Amino acid sequence: MTSQLETVHVALSERSYDISIGAGILVDIDKYISEFDDVSHVVVISDSNVSELYAGTIFRLLSNEVSRASVREAYFLVVDAGEESKSVDWLSTLWQSLLEVGADRKTLIVAVGGGVIGDLAGFAAASYGRGIRFVQVPTTLLAQVDSSVGGKTGINLPKAKNMVGAFWQPLGVLIDTQTLRTLPSREFSAGLAEVIKYGVILDDEFFAMLENNIENIMQRESDIMQQVIKRCCELKAYVVQEDERETTGLRAVLNYGHTFCHAIESVTGYGHYLHGEAVSIGMLCASRLAAAMGRIDREVTARQQRLLEKAGLPVAMPDLDHDALIAIMRNDKKAEHGKMRFVLPTRLGHVELVGDVDEQDVRDAMQPSE
Repeated sequence: MTSQLETVHVALSERSYDISIGAGILVDIDKYISEFDDVSHVVVISDSNVSELYAGTIFRLLSNEVSRASVREAYFLVVDAGEESKSVDWLSTLWQSLLEVGADRKTLIVAVGGGVIGDLAGFAAASYGRGIRFVQVPTTLLAQVDSSVGGKTGINLPKAKNMVGAFWQPLGVLIDTQTLRTLPSREFSAGLAEVIKYGVILDDEFFAMLENNIENIMQRESDIMQQVIKRCCELKAYVVQEDERETTGLRAVLNYGHTFCHAIESVTGYGHYLHGEAVSIGMLCASRLAAAMGRIDREVTARQQRLLEKAGLPVAMPDLDHDALIAIMRNDKKAEHGKMRFVLPTRLGHVELVGDVDEQDVRDAMQPSE
């Protein structure tokens, strides 16, 4: 049973596309693909976790003789699940695989999975043949509300997350909320970190709605989840439309908590924390830093912590080497000439990119929580 389809438009001139949101809509993936012009060749890219759950079904729908997509050939590529796959080695493997199956300008890559698959397959699409088309089919909450929207693709370096990549917009994003039913609780909570982030950075009313409905959200009720995902996509689309390539500084607000987050992920080893878990800890570090600088009242931090805890997320800063964390933050994409910059709140619903931050304040904000 499919639900009423919700659509969020991302207006980027000739790179514009729609985000389609509904329950049970993956069964129409062949019809969805048929709406794109001149596609004769489809390559479904997924990971070892999602391949049996959804990607295999999508591949069969696209390769079936009665497929409405009318593609001549369909191929299925599977990478290892996990953040470690966002690597040069896996990117090279995908390039070679695309070459072997004869990918060309009429090829469409279908990225099915979480943020790792979207980033990796998207970067493969952006770089192979100097750019071929792709669509995002995100199956995790984090990917549905954040990483599948906006055209950021890329891989990690050992000491820098997402440092190599490209802006490459998809032809479209297809979000089936029913995929959340099979998402492990830890993964679902990790996605809620990015959901809560949107409330802090752009929409205090949305933050309050999350506070008032967190129990229903944790039950993954279909109607509330479609509402939550749509609002997050609307907010992300607004930012991307105004600052697609991070040239005005507006898009940097999406990185609230991420300077701390990326440092934590790097020092602990990618995969120790899920990205959303590190975002949760990072947001509270950033909020404590803002409070120490007199930018916000401490209750702003307290409200975030209460909501993050109810969402099942970690809030305690681990006891890590601060020198190692600071060194990584100096290499963050927002840094300028080795000087750290942070996205910090001025109130719930508004953040700013702040430079000239005292290093001791940063260290204090990272003190392990009691």
